[in-house]
Amino acid sequence: MNTRADRFSEKIHKTPPSGIRKFFDLIIGRDDIISLGVGEPDFATPWLMREEAYYHLEQGHTSYTSNWGLIELRTEIARYLTRYNLEYDPKSEILVTIGVSEAVDAVLRAVLNPGDEIIICEPCYVSYQPLAALCDAKLVHLDTSANGFCPSAELIEAAVTPRTKAIMICSPNNPTGRMIPQNELERIAAVVKKHQLWVFSDEVYCELVYDGHRHCAIGSLPGMKDYTVTLNGFSKGFAMTGWRIGYVCCPAELMEQVFKLHQYSTICAPIMSQYAALEGLKHGWNEVERMRVSYQQRRNLMYKELKEMGLAVSEPEGAFYMFPDIRETGLSSEEFALELIKRYQVAVVPGSVFGSGGEGYIRCCYATDIDKIKTALEHMRQMLEDIRRGGAHAAGRQ
Repeated sequence: MNTRADRFSEKIHKTPPSGIRKFFDLIIGRDDIISLGVGEPDFATPWLMREEAYYHLEQGHTSYTSNWGLIELRTEIARYLTRYNLEYDPKSEILVTIGVSEAVDAVLRAVLNPGDEIIICEPCYVSYQPLAALCDAKLVHLDTSANGFCPSAELIEAAVTPRTKAIMICSPNNPTGRMIPQNELERIAAVVKKHQLWVFSDEVYCELVYDGHRHCAIGSLPGMKDYTVTLNGFSKGFAMTGWRIGYVCCPAELMEQVFKLHQYSTICAPIMSQYAALEGLKHGWNEVERMRVSYQQRRNLMYKELKEMGLAVSEPEGAFYMFPDIRETGLSSEEFALELIKRYQVAVVPGSVFGSGGEGYIRCCYATDIDKIKTALEHMRQMLEDIRRGGAHAAGRQ
């Protein structure tokens, strides 16, 4: 008789659950916990976008759309992307997806064969590694921690082998908030073209940048369109996480393969979400800017407070995360995060769940109410003071 494990897919059975969700489960139903863990805007989706969705519901527009997504939305996405000097044909090079997560999964499966190598610049969003592993690809974990959490052309070049097929990057980055400078992207682009690789570029945080920085899309660099898959969506910049609306842009030849996966796996993104996103692209930019300014104010507060606590931390140029170094405490990332929840009522995510170079760090999300951020940071300061005084329970040795 088969064992229980034999009844499941071996690959799925061996795939670990999300390390982020493990910590979220600890705070479900806990009103006394302040969460700096969830990577989600604390703003509601702007009203003009919600109103547009209500209108289409009232009109009975509840059908499937084209598998590609509404042509009006794809046309508006193409127009928007010209802000970043990206040129994509809305009819054959832009596909609307169920969030960026579906887009990542589809392009990985469309490109990777068993045994192909993919370089994943880490720390990184938690889905990249397992989705690539499910393609039976070989993961090459590129630790960027010694380079200020920014991948460099030299690091990537050193990791390339004859079996390398793709590179996965994210800028602005989750979990560190760091952006890859344009001059470095240009050097990375030279490596990509030299070795004829694909670069999968997750740019979902591109509207959330600070201090006058400007996002550079690697696909806009000379000769890079043929090598680039641009992944983006509305969850972060437009506060639309629950609407599940993203898109993938790539050369038409690759899109033919991605489109087949999308057809069979999801059919199309929800029509109401598509209409809301279209309205956002047309008329929602004042709201996007209002949210961005608020995040920058919160970032400034968190960065100042963490530095004053004595924690080493890079100032993020974008996204809404900070990645402070907690190695001085002698605790692992997971031990620190568990102690912070259990005794100090603050939730963060251990850096170890984000891959190579993440151990010894924690991810703090500042997309939450500023007063809650202040209280959470006071509690974190207290924990650090307890540890530095040699408090036994602060190191989990009660």
